[in-house]
Amino acid sequence: MDVYLPIANLSVNGLVIVLLGALTGVLSGLFGVGGGFLTTPLMIFYGIPPTVAAASATTQVTGASVSGVIAHSRRGGVDYQMGGVTVVGGILGTGLGALLFNFLESVGQIDTAINILYVVLLGTIGTLMAKESWGAIKASRSGEGRPRAAKRRHHPLVASLPLRWRFYRSGLYISPLAPLLLGMFVGILTMLMGVGGGFILVPAMLYILGMSAGVVVGTSLFNVMFVTMVSTMMHALTTKAVDIVLAALLLLGSVSGAQLGSMLAQKAKPESLRFILAAIVLLIALRMLYGLSVRPDEIFTVIPL
Repeated sequence: MDVYLPIANLSVNGLVIVLLGALTGVLSGLFGVGGGFLTTPLMIFYGIPPTVAAASATTQVTGASVSGVIAHSRRGGVDYQMGGVTVVGGILGTGLGALLFNFLESVGQIDTAINILYVVLLGTIGTLMAKESWGAIKASRSGEGRPRAAKRRHHPLVASLPLRWRFYRSGLYISPLAPLLLGMFVGILTMLMGVGGGFILVPAMLYILGMSAGVVVGTSLFNVMFVTMVSTMMHALTTKAVDIVLAALLLLGSVSGAQLGSMLAQKAKPESLRFILAAIVLLIALRMLYGLSVRPDEIFTVIPL
């Protein structure tokens, strides 16, 4: 079933795109991640131009985060004050990201920049996840109890910032500048890479801001929901790289895939799932690194008009 993508300016098998969306949806439900950081690389491997892949993937992340926010909100798992600050930072970040995206596109380096960002981020995150999950697997097999985690505190750099606010739901008394800057960083990545940023935002909220674990995921999804919406609109207005046909096919697959993934997650051990996800992330990073080191079949890029 061939489908023409008007912005990407090529024909693709629609079923393959739906299956790609379903695969990332399964991973989303199975591992508890947004899946955006896997959607873009998989589309690039299939032949979608990196600019169009990154811009269109944000719509899928938006759709997945809405239902998550609703679920966490019902149980009081969203710090709206903290989320509001990170959203403001994220919106500012998407503006900066749009300027950077247009600059890199104008000098013909946007495809390379996207690939390099994915190699660095996925390689780093995959390595850290593999180390942590393998330690948990070994502890589980040997029958040793995992050491009790110390009470989380925010990073010393966060404590040194001025103008402190009380974030009651998160149990914090810190400067709003810290979550604002964090939101800006995630907004820039969202604009450049088509990711929700949750795979960076969640650990940063835990180990840098020192937030309560009970509100981290819900607050992260709250930020992702709004920032990806703004990122999609920013891409549509500035880079004009959002392919609505591609986005619709991805959403169709990811909705059904997420349901299947959530059912499978109930039958597997969490540490094993994290290790498998780490392996998948590292494999994708290595594949993208290989792609940077070889001569492409077609030495040109598609620049949306």
